[in-house]
Amino acid sequence: MLTERQLLVLHAIVDDYVRSAEPVGSRSISKREDIPYSPATIRNEMADLEELGFLEKPHSSAGRVPSHQGYRYYVDHLLSPHRLTVAERAGLSRLTTARLQAMEEVFQESARILSEMTSYVSIVLGPESINERLRHIQIIPMSNQKAVVILVSENGHVENRLVQVDENVTPSDLERTVNLLNERLVGTPLSSLQRKLNTELAQLFKAHINNYEHILHMLQQSMVPASGEKLFFSGKTNLMEQPEFQDVEKMRLLYKALEEENLLQKWLRAQQTDGLHVSIGQENELEAFESCSVITASYAIDGRHVGTLGVIGPTRMEYKRMIKVVDSLSKDLTKRLTGFER
Repeated sequence: MLTERQLLVLHAIVDDYVRSAEPVGSRSISKREDIPYSPATIRNEMADLEELGFLEKPHSSAGRVPSHQGYRYYVDHLLSPHRLTVAERAGLSRLTTARLQAMEEVFQESARILSEMTSYVSIVLGPESINERLRHIQIIPMSNQKAVVILVSENGHVENRLVQVDENVTPSDLERTVNLLNERLVGTPLSSLQRKLNTELAQLFKAHINNYEHILHMLQQSMVPASGEKLFFSGKTNLMEQPEFQDVEKMRLLYKALEEENLLQKWLRAQQTDGLHVSIGQENELEAFESCSVITASYAIDGRHVGTLGVIGPTRMEYKRMIKVVDSLSKDLTKRLTGFER
C-alpha cells in the first residue's frame, strides 16, 4: 500500500508527464497547488516510488517518468471519472445522427470519430457476418452479361458479389429467381445459403425457371461465405506525431503489426468481454504494442456482444479522457446497431 503522500506524488508525476512528455522533477511538482511538500520531501518519495517499481529514471535526467506498473496503479486506483465537454459530446453524437446506409459505414464512421477525438490509432472489429441471417436478396443486372448479387443480413450487413450471367438468361428469369430466393432463404444463416441452395432450391429452379442450370451456377459462386470479421482502422499515421514513436524501428514494427489482420482479429477477440479493458505496455501480448497502451470496449447487437472497438496510443496517455471516450462510443455504437433500420 502506498502512503497518501506517495499517492499524491505519483498522481502528479503521471499528470505532468502525460502533458509535457518530459521527465518530471521534484521542483516542478512542489510548485503545484495540490502538493504541499518541499522539493526535498518529494525527492525522497520519488526515490521510494522508483524502488517500488512505480517510477523510472531515464538516462541523463534528474526527473522521473511513470513505469508500466505506475501507469497500471494510476489507472486502477487514482483515476476520477471524466466529464465530457460540449465539444466531445458533439463529436460522439455524429455516430447517432449521421445518415449511414450500411453497417460497414457505421463501423468506419466509428473508427474515424475515435481517431479524431483521441489523435491515436483507432480500430473496430466488426462482427462475423458468417453467423448473421439473411434478410433480403437482390440481383441487379449490369452490362456485358454481368450482375451484382446483393445479400443483406438481419443486422444490416451488406455484401455485394459481382457474377457472370449467361447470355440466355432473361430479366424475367432473374426476377423469378429473386422471388424464389426471398421466399425460401430469408432467415437462413449466411453460412448455410450455399447448402440450402443446392438441397432445397435446385428442384424449384428446375420447375419454374428457364436456363436454371446457369442461374444455379451463378448463385453458387455468389453465396460462398465471407471470411469472418472485418477490421476498420483510422488514424494510422497519428502515432508519428507522438515523441515516443520517433524511433524508426519502433514505428516499423508497429505498422507491420497493424497490417497483420488475422493476428489482430485473434487478439481483439480475446479481449471481447463485457465492459472496458485497458492493456498497458508489456501487458499487451503483441510484441509490437509493448510501448503502447490499448483501451478497448465491446459493443452489442440486441444484447449480444459481437465486436470490439478501441484506441492504440503511447503509454503516456490521458487515460481518464480516453477511457470515457471509448466507453461512450461503444455504447453509442450499440444503440446505433441495435436500432439499425431493418
